[in-house]
Amino acid sequence: MSDKPSVLFVCVHNAGRSQMAAAWLTHLAGDRVEVRSAGSNPGENVNPAAVEAMREVGIDISAEVPKRLTVDAVKESDVCITMGCGDTCPVFPGKRYLDWQLEDPAGQGVEAVRPIRDEIKVLVEGLIKEIAPEPQA
Repeated sequence: MSDKPSVLFVCVHNAGRSQMAAAWLTHLAGDRVEVRSAGSNPGENVNPAAVEAMREVGIDISAEVPKRLTVDAVKESDVCITMGCGDTCPVFPGKRYLDWQLEDPAGQGVEAVRPIRDEIKVLVEGLIKEIAPEPQA
């Protein structure tokens, strides 16, 4: 078991919100956090508007693919953050669960996805301060 915290982001299709959140956490926390994302009903591809919105801030998620939520993914994570997937996420004792109320970017253009991207960044920054703050020099 790793000493660094692990986070699982879950949304329905694992094509927008959870992909952007995982990318932000990886980008901002680096190797201080283990990052996973999954969907309760994964889509075929990552939302092109989410890919474009993240590209605008210098983060490339074009190679990501939606993944199915598994019980093992939840078991292996310290924090499970859901984003509109309802009750489909298995619950295990000792895990921390958060539900981020975010608009679904599915079917929306990049103009509508930008504010969702920015809101996710703020939430991820708060999470990092809590679970994996910068080491003190």
